[in-house]
Amino acid sequence: MPYILKKYYPVRKVLFFLGEGSLIFLAINGVYLFFSGIDIYRIEFLQDATRALIATLVFQLTLYFFDLYDLKRITSFMDTATRMLQAFGIGCIILAGVYYSFPQLGISTTVFFSSYLAICLALAAWRATYYIILRKKLFAQPILIIGTGKISAQITEEIEDNQDSGYKITAFIGNSEPSYNPNKALFIPLSTPLAEACAKTKTDLIVVALDDRRGTMPIESLLECKLKGITIDDGITFFEAITGKILVKNVNPAWLIFSDGFQTSRLSYSLKRVLDIFLSLSGLILSLPFSLLTALLIKKESPGPIFYLQERVGERGQTFKIIKFRSMRQDAEKDGAVWAMKNDTRITRTGGFIRKVRIDEIPQMWNVLKGEMSFVGPRPERPVFVEKLTEAIPYYSLRHSAKPGISGWAQVCYPYGASEEDALRKLEYDLYYIKNQSIFIDMLVVFRTIKTVLFQKGSR
Repeated sequence: MPYILKKYYPVRKVLFFLGEGSLIFLAINGVYLFFSGIDIYRIEFLQDATRALIATLVFQLTLYFFDLYDLKRITSFMDTATRMLQAFGIGCIILAGVYYSFPQLGISTTVFFSSYLAICLALAAWRATYYIILRKKLFAQPILIIGTGKISAQITEEIEDNQDSGYKITAFIGNSEPSYNPNKALFIPLSTPLAEACAKTKTDLIVVALDDRRGTMPIESLLECKLKGITIDDGITFFEAITGKILVKNVNPAWLIFSDGFQTSRLSYSLKRVLDIFLSLSGLILSLPFSLLTALLIKKESPGPIFYLQERVGERGQTFKIIKFRSMRQDAEKDGAVWAMKNDTRITRTGGFIRKVRIDEIPQMWNVLKGEMSFVGPRPERPVFVEKLTEAIPYYSLRHSAKPGISGWAQVCYPYGASEEDALRKLEYDLYYIKNQSIFIDMLVVFRTIKTVLFQKGSR
């Protein structure tokens, strides 16, 4: 958990989120103070603060669901303003429901709309300031990259494409010019002492991103920098920290063996199983009305069974029958197994809808109850595809070291894909999950899955 919190959600992102929440909270309390006066405000502070806190949580939740905390790419002012108004509109509807159900938590109309205006002005100023910081890379940590090949280029691309990465490249060190250097960072020959290069560029973090380290690693220079307090990071590890995935094609077995992670305690495993049982039972009961309606529509639209059973590869390579609502015609695979496609003509009208809103996945909670699956884990693949992918993609079989899931880290981080290249991209996220799995990351996946379902992202 500490790894995920520190690396995937660095202090800067956490401070931005908390800072925005504080502004919303203070804006509402400021309006209460303005209208009631200091004496009454002191008496009613606890009530007013509780109401402000509820409004803050609702508004930040809706901002999250409208991707307003994803600042990898800064959009235009109009786009940000539009999405904020949409988020606040949904927030107001949610709060109206809360106030109707619990009148004692309600905020008066005058205070509410005055607060709304104060919040909009405060957040506009807050985000404008933060966007300036991101664009100019103020307070970004300078890094020096040793290596000018493929790994170096991939790290550079991630940093330059993600304006909220928190890093800026000051220089590349190598035997040749970097293959990818969009901001024309300084190039320093590998023969230059690293301590001198760090002093010249005012850098205290070195990322070793050499494609081939044999005979090219400046060992003595790195040791000298280490002893001077300069942080040395491995390129693959650094890439993992800033992206939430592992460079499968560049990682070697030694890195997998000696790196942190890939361990789950018995307590965590047992707790996850208890949560799986509780959530699957609750989910099956709550979704019963939707399940019955779906079954009726499937039966009415096309001949064939309501449920679709398909063999999948699970934990430790064991096969099992996954259960889903049938979304395709009964003869969909008369010519053999094929990847799902965009605008797949085999999908029925009902099937298209239940896939978009993920209703077809509901029966898999029976697989969770049986212990064949978990709520969160790598998506189970069909044996015929597993055999091909294991031969084509390095370390593909490692994804079977964890129990497969209804949703997973790859599903919430990568758009739907149905090809060998997509399988490689998803494996990068799956291995990251297996390496860092915890209750915290499971909760994060569940939360992101809810957002994916609500906004129908990645379904096919």
